[in-house]
Amino acid sequence: MLPGGFYARPTLDVARDLIGKVVVHATRAGRAAGAIVEVEAYIGEGDPACHAAAGLTRRNAPLYGPPGRAYVYLNYGIHCLVNVVTETEGAPAAVLIRALEPLKGLSLMRSRRQRGRRSRQRLAVIDDEALCRGPGNLTAALAISRMQNRLDLSASRLTVEDWGEKVMPITWGPRIGIRVGADRLWRCYVPGSSCVSRSGAGRRMGCRRVDPAFR
Repeated sequence: MLPGGFYARPTLDVARDLIGKVVVHATRAGRAAGAIVEVEAYIGEGDPACHAAAGLTRRNAPLYGPPGRAYVYLNYGIHCLVNVVTETEGAPAAVLIRALEPLKGLSLMRSRRQRGRRSRQRLAVIDDEALCRGPGNLTAALAISRMQNRLDLSASRLTVEDWGEKVMPITWGPRIGIRVGADRLWRCYVPGSSCVSRSGAGRRMGCRRVDPAFR
């Protein structure tokens, strides 16, 4: 697991260093994991796209708490999104995990994603690289819900770990899927990966590897 001090740093530094780290969720159904290939930073009450822009509330209280905790919330009443809290206690900031490259538990991820689809869509097989493409898809694939809100990412069933994954070149660009603050270049991602939720410029290379033993 990453030490708590990893998160107690400027949010953009944490966002950059999270690329290549592995999100692991252990449940009764099994263990699923994926390498982070896309994140977005949300920093402080002065950031109009950050939940802290309105000040401290019951919902966003984890942002003001200790770094290294999960901040999981329901987005538009549909998808849960998972963030890692950064900086120091009382300074609201977090990094949204937008996409993962699946590494372990692919069959489990796929069954979870299929259950959440409409009947017609269930007939189509979800490609490996699409399993965790997008913040709502990755939480569905890893069974992350509001039950995991506030968990310590260094000492719980939901962790972020360093598996020694090779760090690929990264790109910074505008955050996506928001109406305000989209001009800030606080989205960090691996530009060639087809696991990224929106690839932008550059060719799509596909995921680097998946482990067939865990399909």
